[in-house]
Amino acid sequence: MIEAEVHLSLHNFLRSQAGFPSWPHHLTMARLVARALRVGRSALIQVGAACGYQGRYRTSFVASALMWHGPVIIVAPEDVQQRLTKVEIPRLQQWLQVNKAIRTGDTWPGGEFQGVFLISPSAWLKAQLSKNNNFPSDIPTIIDGVDDLEDWVRSELTVSLEAQDWEQLMLAQPAQAEVIRSARAQLTHELFKHPANPYECYLISTAEEEILMRLYSVLDTSSLPDTWKQFAQQFQHRNENLSPSSFPSLLWATIARRQGLFSLHCVPIELGKILSPIWQRQPVVFIGSAVEPETEAPIFRQRFGLEDELTCLKFSSDNQTEAIQLYIPYQLPLPNTPEFQPAFLHKVMTLVCLSATAPGLTVVLVGDVPLKSQVGTILASEFGSRVQVEKTCLDENGILVSGWEFWREHQKVLPAPQLLAIATLPLPSLENPLVAGRVAHYKGLHQDWFRLYLLPIAMNELQRAIAPLRESKGIVALLDSRVIIRSYGAQVLAALSPLARINYLDPNLFSSVTDED
Repeated sequence: MIEAEVHLSLHNFLRSQAGFPSWPHHLTMARLVARALRVGRSALIQVGAACGYQGRYRTSFVASALMWHGPVIIVAPEDVQQRLTKVEIPRLQQWLQVNKAIRTGDTWPGGEFQGVFLISPSAWLKAQLSKNNNFPSDIPTIIDGVDDLEDWVRSELTVSLEAQDWEQLMLAQPAQAEVIRSARAQLTHELFKHPANPYECYLISTAEEEILMRLYSVLDTSSLPDTWKQFAQQFQHRNENLSPSSFPSLLWATIARRQGLFSLHCVPIELGKILSPIWQRQPVVFIGSAVEPETEAPIFRQRFGLEDELTCLKFSSDNQTEAIQLYIPYQLPLPNTPEFQPAFLHKVMTLVCLSATAPGLTVVLVGDVPLKSQVGTILASEFGSRVQVEKTCLDENGILVSGWEFWREHQKVLPAPQLLAIATLPLPSLENPLVAGRVAHYKGLHQDWFRLYLLPIAMNELQRAIAPLRESKGIVALLDSRVIIRSYGAQVLAALSPLARINYLDPNLFSSVTDED
């Protein structure tokens, strides 16, 4: 069987590679992927945040894909594709003595292609969601990095109307040009009445929605530009439902105040029903870092329409090599109180001063946009040009002040920090209109919006953020007392395991980290 062949070949390969990054689960993962290819049964594999950050697990599924007798599709971002085609695949091909064709692109190669085809998540989802999908069914598919699956899908499903789309609409329907201009002016007037917020986006109000409905009612639907047609499908379907709890889509605007421009966006809220038919066309191996604390990942599966039988596996972390040092101060004010900000700033300054003599990068993670700017200013007044706010050009002993998204996107190109100070748990902010809209949807359905939406996102984000410190043996300071006070704090700590708690700050704390290095 393919499982036994892959196990033996990969075992011999790993033994032959002196200095090859070790990971104790290579063979188990390779066998499971090989079995999924042979049996045609989908699987969800969680490799752990530290392994996901390092990418060590990819050798396992590449070996299975190369040794499988038929075609395999690998869905992965561009940077991962480059790693696979330039390092992982050539190295294994040479050892395994297989000459399987390797292709990359946005469309299926066609014919009787029997090799490994690599494609980006955007291109693959676009094809799968299209009526003109040219991918044959039943081809085993491996999706690498499903921690980002929701972002990929929402990006692909979001329909946006930009400034140029209004011009295109007037060109397509010149008889209604004056009505279109009037609707655009009314929307501009209404949207710019919204008070400024850090996100510069706003849920569409009833008045704004009525302007759009009136506009669509006078347009000739047979000659609408494609973008307006797509927007109409989601927007008008939304208005077939009278109850806010049953709204199938989220409608919002983003504003460029200086330019006086706005964009409209519409995206489905519930993804499961849309994606479910895709998973039924072919066996899919989903590979993620830490999509959910539970091995069976019930919330993840429900969200993405994976209700059918699925083989689930979650690898445990190595307590010896992946434990972090975690400092959580007691008696720090709660983040939603006025006392939090000065106490947090004082604690950050103390931590940075203590770590200043030790070599290495310091990162301060702040999700709140105004507070992030304030932290950068205060630290720069003390430490000068060492401090940068969301920049990748840093000194050897640099201090990076960053939001969660910037850190997630750039952590792989930056050195692992010696200190990661986290202001608050990365719970999506209800001040963000898009988050508030989704929470309202859960509330309308009488579902536990915190457990089903906010907490899973926060724990996944948190685990990925601290992953570099599992290798560097750095210190994580989590300055959010909700981890100690709230009932869900135990779940957060369990997700961060393995860890060693630090209960007090000591001047020698960072020198001991340096000595270990």
